[in-house]
Amino acid sequence: MALRYLRTRWSLLPGVPSTSTIRELLRRFFVEGQWFQPVRYGGVGVDERFESGTFDLNAVAACYDESKRLFIGAKTDRDFLHLSPEKNGQYPFIGSFSWYTSIVEARTARWREAHLRQVVEIMHLLGSPLVQSGPDDDFQRKGDRVEPNADGFGSTLVFNLRDYSEGLEGLYWRNIFGAPFVDVFGPRLDAIPASQRQSLDGGLVLVQPYELPTQAMTPEGDAAESQLIATLGREAFFDLPTLTKPSRVPDVSWMRSKH
Repeated sequence: MALRYLRTRWSLLPGVPSTSTIRELLRRFFVEGQWFQPVRYGGVGVDERFESGTFDLNAVAACYDESKRLFIGAKTDRDFLHLSPEKNGQYPFIGSFSWYTSIVEARTARWREAHLRQVVEIMHLLGSPLVQSGPDDDFQRKGDRVEPNADGFGSTLVFNLRDYSEGLEGLYWRNIFGAPFVDVFGPRLDAIPASQRQSLDGGLVLVQPYELPTQAMTPEGDAAESQLIATLGREAFFDLPTLTKPSRVPDVSWMRSKH
């Protein structure tokens, strides 16, 4: 059976996180959390390898300091991290940090609780305004589409939304909203049933349509997601059937001044 990934994506503030911040992020992942055993790393791919049984934080930090991008993988492709800030400033809100692992990890309540705790800690560390977590194929179906070229030859991959400054593609298994999105939704968040909403430290709010990520892309999961989107306001989300972009988007203008 093909591996099905669970992806957790932290959207980044404009600019490039400092090397000291990335050192702390990696320390929490691989020293405190030990989420997987890192074996390979690199700035473009995963061409470098750690000595057997070791994790050289200094080597990884130096790699990031040089390229301002970072990949870290396990022995196989089952687990890896990908840090991709927006270095050029052309699209300041497009940067992200993503963690991929097998979706089977989320079967146990203990892992799901630890996942949420870890995600929130790193969200605060990075100053992330938005975290989304769910099956990678759910990200793909909501994030982009293939359109035939006007000349009738070939096709083009089109992104439904460039980044979070343009609104939201939809809801995933876990959606943790920071201040820009809490402000956008306001009291609508309070209308979500308590079983699908949780207030977190620092004013963050978790919205979770269903208990397990494997419920994504199922009739029951899609129905739960659609109901919550209706509660939050459909105008804040991309509408795939009509290819309509959100008309209600977060105010992210203040973020530019932070970097």
